[in-house]
Amino acid sequence: MTQSSPLPAAPDSPAVLQLHPADDVAVALWALDAGRQVDVGGAPILLVEPIPKGHKFALRALAAGDTVRKFGWPIGRMRSAARAGEHIHVHNVETLLEGVEGYAYRPIEGERLPADLAARFMGYRRADGRVGTRNEIWILPTVGCVARTADRIASIAHARHAGAVDGVYSFGHPHGCSQLGADLDGTRSLLAALACHPNAGGVLLVGLGCESNQLDRLLEEIPASLRGRVRTLKAQAEEDETEAGLAAVDALVATASLVRRQPAPLSDLVVGLKCGGSDGFSGLTANPLVGRIADRVIGSGGSALLSEIPEIFGAEQLLMARAKDMSVFDSIVGVVNDFKRYFLASGQPISENPSPGNIEGGITTLEEKSLGAVQKAGQAPVASVLRYGERIRSKGLTLLEAPGNDAVSSTALAAAGATMILFTTGRGTPLGFPVPTVKIASNSALAERKKGWIDFDAGEVLTRGFDAATDSLLDRVVAIAGGEASAAERNGEREIAIWKRGVTL
Repeated sequence: MTQSSPLPAAPDSPAVLQLHPADDVAVALWALDAGRQVDVGGAPILLVEPIPKGHKFALRALAAGDTVRKFGWPIGRMRSAARAGEHIHVHNVETLLEGVEGYAYRPIEGERLPADLAARFMGYRRADGRVGTRNEIWILPTVGCVARTADRIASIAHARHAGAVDGVYSFGHPHGCSQLGADLDGTRSLLAALACHPNAGGVLLVGLGCESNQLDRLLEEIPASLRGRVRTLKAQAEEDETEAGLAAVDALVATASLVRRQPAPLSDLVVGLKCGGSDGFSGLTANPLVGRIADRVIGSGGSALLSEIPEIFGAEQLLMARAKDMSVFDSIVGVVNDFKRYFLASGQPISENPSPGNIEGGITTLEEKSLGAVQKAGQAPVASVLRYGERIRSKGLTLLEAPGNDAVSSTALAAAGATMILFTTGRGTPLGFPVPTVKIASNSALAERKKGWIDFDAGEVLTRGFDAATDSLLDRVVAIAGGEASAAERNGEREIAIWKRGVTL
């Protein structure tokens, strides 16, 4: 990434950023007025119209049909001509994305990843060697009919066992009945994967009794070695389902409360990588900063999970080139093209993204959004690919099948085994999920305005640089992994969302 001039410390010191020498655009780091002359790589550019903060302007005259590059890669095609210094956005740029593509495996030599073998977080080591960042009791309803029953049991048990465990939480959802085939399988696999999570010291599965997602079948998807920490409750079979559920939780707490935090290296950490409510700064500050954390964790022997498959369209070849072998490459191609077919089969274009908030923040096309989003994955080789509902099975960087929806993809990351989620945002969102969700603002204005939502201000990259910001964020990650509450946890933001793909009976 090539910087055009020293990054500013304040809005009264305007500056711009060219990310790659081959780029046709630069980004305004502050709102810039028409008529201002800016320096880009030693060349003066006269801005012919106002450029909003985080938005792009042309570095040279562009003709209709010209390819537009940012991050050194195409982000779209000019709909109409633009002069140097003109605003480049949705009014004059269109996507290049069309449909399913063929890909060739062209591996690149990976970079040596930084390691931090001295860093430790205080975690809960489980019998199978995995390390959780929390020691909680999770109550998972098999079907929406008993979601409120699960909530009631969790609320009473949470107060009853305060201090014995890190909390008792239920995760309701509207699914589990009136589902068929692969759609029902997806719900079952997702819940089974959550039941295996190392952040849960015990799990209560609450069923109704007549639903499609039967308890016995769900239990079969949980490895026998982990079933000892799982209890079940069939509400229709109990005279008082609340008391029966509380008794089950009491038994789970009696065992889980014996576990204590102990020092664990970064090699025991599994971070989920997520962005939501992105803006023009997400790909400049927060996402590459999180990529450096991912590299630090993976370089130390740990694991990271990247998801949101539709938000790598246009940047997928960067990940394919980092596939560790041909088998992983084929798996990436499969999950990418399957998702494209999923869109096309529904009569939807694959480029129906970015969102209105993304566009307002300066993101023009899906390619641009994707090129910024994949930076969360740092420079590590892609070691494996998981389908939705599967659990992590190898160290390193894993690509996980899930849509871009914040709640659905974050739930999938947790179910796959992420023990915390690094969630970057330029617009802000309060959402939290079963595991600690660390909100990282792409800009300091958001961090200042929404202090109750944000855990870390990645805007400091612009004033302190990446190295200092990486060290600071890693300190926050270690602290939150060790028990410090994230903003979402303090706000009681915990939920799951299951990806429903089939018909409803």
